[in-house]
Amino acid sequence: MKNILNFINGEYVASERQFDKKSPLTGAAIATVHEADKAQVDAAVSAARAALDGPWGQMSVAERVERLHAVADGINQRFDEFLAAECADTGKPMSLARHIDIPRGAANFKVFADIVKNVPTEFFETATPDGRGAINYGYRAPIGVVGVICPWNLPLLLMTWKVGPALACGNTVVVKPSEETPQTAALLGEVMNAAGIPPGVYNVVHGFGPGSAGEFVTTHPGVDAITFTGETRTGEAIMKAAAHGARPVSLEMGGKNAAIVFADCDFDAAIEGTLRSAFVNCGQVCLGTERVYVERPIFDKFVAALKLGAEGMKVGLPDDAATSMGPLISKEHQEKVLSYYQLAVEEGATVITGGGVPDMGADYAGGAWVQPTIWTGLSESARVVKEEIFGPCCHISPFDSEEEVLAKANDNVYGLATAIWTRDLARAHRTAQRMKVGLAWVNSWFLRDLRTPFGGSKQSGIGREGGVHSLEFYTDMKNVCIKL
Repeated sequence: MKNILNFINGEYVASERQFDKKSPLTGAAIATVHEADKAQVDAAVSAARAALDGPWGQMSVAERVERLHAVADGINQRFDEFLAAECADTGKPMSLARHIDIPRGAANFKVFADIVKNVPTEFFETATPDGRGAINYGYRAPIGVVGVICPWNLPLLLMTWKVGPALACGNTVVVKPSEETPQTAALLGEVMNAAGIPPGVYNVVHGFGPGSAGEFVTTHPGVDAITFTGETRTGEAIMKAAAHGARPVSLEMGGKNAAIVFADCDFDAAIEGTLRSAFVNCGQVCLGTERVYVERPIFDKFVAALKLGAEGMKVGLPDDAATSMGPLISKEHQEKVLSYYQLAVEEGATVITGGGVPDMGADYAGGAWVQPTIWTGLSESARVVKEEIFGPCCHISPFDSEEEVLAKANDNVYGLATAIWTRDLARAHRTAQRMKVGLAWVNSWFLRDLRTPFGGSKQSGIGREGGVHSLEFYTDMKNVCIKL
């Protein structure tokens, strides 16, 4: 049993209240997590403010960049520790976390440090009535103490996606990781100290949402801005909390993403991409595909091929190199996903494959396992087609025309991402631009350049992060006017 402490002002701090972190593989407790109380959140915010006004705020950009590069190097030097912690918390395959979660989590510090080091602002020469003129220039100032509320599906990667640019811009942070995945956020405190990050710059408080650390952080008057990734309902609550004090928010929320597969696509690539987008990380990816629209001439062939691919995936343990898919994050989430599996049948779906719980043997019977699942036959009004499930499942529907499929794909309250599969270049541009989403992939999925904007439309979010777009949130752009 590990003991996971809060990290406040450069030190690990115990709490009077604790809760169990349970393994998604077995359901057994694997760690005791210390739940931060209101006084400890106050201490974290005060430490962040002191560091902002003190050593961190007084550092040059070059000094900050050097230390953030050291943080990235420190994660990579302790790669195996971060890998083990991430997989213990999430149950995801080590092959996946080794390739994406840990290296990307480290890279976020270097990428954003280098962007801040090189980004320009603006300069204008201004005419004045006396003929002497003036100059105006912009400069970026840190926005202040940033509350970072993190999800459980990609815990290290999505946390550093926010902490990296926040610190690069000179801010300090109070991080509230998901109660399901506390370990890597806590472990990062050791790396921060070793890299020479001053106490108070990076703080971690553990707990839940309402009445716990999440609420204490988002309602705290000393928190100047809030960034959040998670479900839309929680994002709405955070937005209400941030309205007090008119504090800015960056919200990346839910999705019910559609893939559009045209008959002229590279068929094998479309199958491979859709298998990944529907089932990778057990379907627990905000950018994942839960609705697939396939042009009618290849519909039956596509359904058969995707079924074959899904049934070829191995549901197994993280350290098994052959594992394609681990368990869901928790028994609670398993219950939610299985309720949608049952609802699909009640709504009249044809179950192409899956729909239940795999037999993992007695040792893992308490885990949060589900089968990869494919349906056809539902109407566009079905709840399974409309609502985000966040599990390894998708519904496949045929379509006959471009206009028809665009109308169906856009008919959703969410607007996060889409994947379009076609060899027709004009159609690719046309459909990608007409999709009401923040990210549109053509002939690919989850291919990310960290310099490009990331975020959702409609109920999928507010704001954009990535590249200079992160700087727009994590800094205040100010103007200086000099009369000559």
